[in-house]
Amino acid sequence: MTPPDTSAKIRCDACPVMCYIAPGQTGACDRYANDAGRIVRTDPVVMLSHAIEQGGRLVPFAARDWGGDPLPGDTFVTGIGSGTTYPDYKPAPFIVSSVVEGADMVTVVTEAIFSYCGVKVKIDTDRFLGSEGAVVRVGGEAVGHVTTAEYGSQMLSLGGVHHLTGGSKSEGRVTCAALLALCNGEAVEMAIDGGSTVVVQAGCAPVVDGTPERRMRVGCGSATIGMFASQWRGLVDEVVVVDDHITGVVSEHQAGKVLGWEATGIRIKGHRSTPGRYFRVSEPGLGWGGTKLTDPLEILGPWEAKKGARPGLTLLMVSTTGEEYAYFVLDEALVPQPAPLPAALRETVGLIDENCEPSLCTVLFMGGAGGSLRAGVTKNPVRLTRSVQGGVTRLTSGGAETWVWPGGGITFMVDVTRLPKGAFGYVPTPALVAPLEFTLPRADYLAMGGHEGSIRDLAGVVAEGGEYPTAGRIEPWPQDAEASPRTPGVFRKVQEP
Repeated sequence: MTPPDTSAKIRCDACPVMCYIAPGQTGACDRYANDAGRIVRTDPVVMLSHAIEQGGRLVPFAARDWGGDPLPGDTFVTGIGSGTTYPDYKPAPFIVSSVVEGADMVTVVTEAIFSYCGVKVKIDTDRFLGSEGAVVRVGGEAVGHVTTAEYGSQMLSLGGVHHLTGGSKSEGRVTCAALLALCNGEAVEMAIDGGSTVVVQAGCAPVVDGTPERRMRVGCGSATIGMFASQWRGLVDEVVVVDDHITGVVSEHQAGKVLGWEATGIRIKGHRSTPGRYFRVSEPGLGWGGTKLTDPLEILGPWEAKKGARPGLTLLMVSTTGEEYAYFVLDEALVPQPAPLPAALRETVGLIDENCEPSLCTVLFMGGAGGSLRAGVTKNPVRLTRSVQGGVTRLTSGGAETWVWPGGGITFMVDVTRLPKGAFGYVPTPALVAPLEFTLPRADYLAMGGHEGSIRDLAGVVAEGGEYPTAGRIEPWPQDAEASPRTPGVFRKVQEP
């Protein structure tokens, strides 16, 4: 038999790019390399266990020096580092049998290539980031848009097939790189058309126009009054909670009325909704309560003596996070004059701040696990879809729980902070690579047309490895401890995505 030529380039068939890789170098994805004339997987397969301490030991795969050391009984093989099913006619890299609480189970493990994928970003802040529908850019390229704001949070929808493959090559490359960084917990700076520049990193506070955000608002101006009106009663004559959405006025608000609050003759410049609730007191911005205001008195009209205004009347104006506040006293001309904030009111402002949650960026990877990757699980792909939708098959991503959308297909979301570090990869088609695990009873797996001949137990998986030589690593479950960092590769990357 002629030995392989270890000095020649060889072709990798692990994704549609089909790179020719020189010895000692990786393909364009940095995931596969030419090691002396054979394709190897550069990252280890990650297995999870509740029983092992953080930074678990290395387990060689398909290596002569592995002595069959016992693994923790709850070891779970993830799709991280496993390899893909491309070309998709072949079974998944690992189809692992196990016994869970006396039940025979099968877990099908793969790294899926996603052109139809993106991230949903929740940014806990009342700061104005951009108008709904505004384009979000990274490095000048469009990668997504601002979507519907939620209570106390701004929302971004990034990626998707149209940005990855439907635009220019540069747009696709930048989108892919941005999604990969976000999913792997790295910081990405984004510019929103007509709005702000924001740095997003999963599990961290956003940085808006260079300023780190600290608090998520406790509620809108009306809700803040509902929560704290009773604590202001007897300490101040009027309270205005400034908010971009609903500014509240305690003397007019139903909460104030129930508490017996007297009218103060205050006038608010804005669109009155219901008593004590005002819309559009200002354009959105980076000021008080997500408005453009730096001086809250701008939203006040002339005070009306015939409706209760009087010299000496006290006024507290505060934002929905308690970060901005000011105290005023009406003079003889019924003009508010600044005054020191009384200690008792300072405590109530502090209570607003205390009830605000920390500002945080949440990144959810969202993908459609359809197409031919299902053929790596079963000879009849639609049965896998129906099994996932019916709750028979449990879908996880890197061991993390997923949320599966109802309806057709296998469209799922996962919180990227629940996965071990470095769980996501890419191929320069461009597309993201994400780990998937399908777990179901063995009988149901065989009934759906699963690849029975490819089922192995855990010991067989560890001893024999996968299609491409690799190593394995045991890590603690991400829910139990912070995952250890990705092991550096030993190969040189020769092409950027």
